[in-house]
Amino acid sequence: MDRFEAMSILVAAVETGSLTAASRKLNIPLPTVSRKLAELEAHLGTRLLARTTRHLALTDAGSAYFQSCKRILDEVGDAERTAAGEQSAPRGDLVVTAPVVFGRLHVLPVVNDFLSLYPEINVRLVLSDRNIDLLENQVDLAVRISRLPDSSMVATKAGEVRRVVCGSPAFFGKYGLPASPNDLAGKPGVSFDALGPMTWAFTRSGKGRKQSVEVRTRLSVNTAEAALDAAVAGVGVTRVLSYQAAGPVREGLLQVVLADFEPPALPVYLLHQMQGTLPFKMRSFIDFAAPRLRRRLDEVSL
Repeated sequence: MDRFEAMSILVAAVETGSLTAASRKLNIPLPTVSRKLAELEAHLGTRLLARTTRHLALTDAGSAYFQSCKRILDEVGDAERTAAGEQSAPRGDLVVTAPVVFGRLHVLPVVNDFLSLYPEINVRLVLSDRNIDLLENQVDLAVRISRLPDSSMVATKAGEVRRVVCGSPAFFGKYGLPASPNDLAGKPGVSFDALGPMTWAFTRSGKGRKQSVEVRTRLSVNTAEAALDAAVAGVGVTRVLSYQAAGPVREGLLQVVLADFEPPALPVYLLHQMQGTLPFKMRSFIDFAAPRLRRRLDEVSL
């Protein structure tokens, strides 16, 4: 059995979603694809794929083996390009995921610049506010805004964002500028949750003292853009991430308050699950994207 060929078939089957699609992509007869994968599973003594009539899924053992296969194939490709004098031009496909608004405002422009610089790279950018499982969805890199629990993922920090309280000048003209979080108690607010009181946590800068305040929810929405629009209209104060409010604040439509009481900033990370030497295309993207994301976040700092 040619294990290198079998690994290539496995990766193609998983990435295309079916044995038929892998057969077309590799220009190999479908019975040969099925036979090669069966031989690979027999050689390993474990099932790698769970097949149904409509879906192809990796087993737990298959997920780990698939990642190893991708890394090995990428490393072989990099080695061949190095030998041929092509290492200066990374190539291949990358799948990147990011939060919806942050991805549109900041990740997409960086990806566009990256594609202009590297014509042999193709990127699929998946914008989602849920934390997509990288292994299950065959994602190479994730942009995450959060503190990271202990995990097997490798993180490169690309800046940080703050959680800010903001409202319109008209709102603060009516209710007054808050000097402390307690001044927000009972005031109208715009939340991302169900109707009812919402509790915001604050931390006094340099003193570490925490306090919580209940703000009255006048409007509940499910996106930051809608919350900001409502705040601009004077419905109430809202709390969003700093990059989300940067535009309306620059235009004078919103004003950030209680900066001295903000909770600690949230880090922005580029994450991947590959251990050891990264494929050249992933290294190139991380090296390109991390400083540019950091610079963009510095530019929108409030």
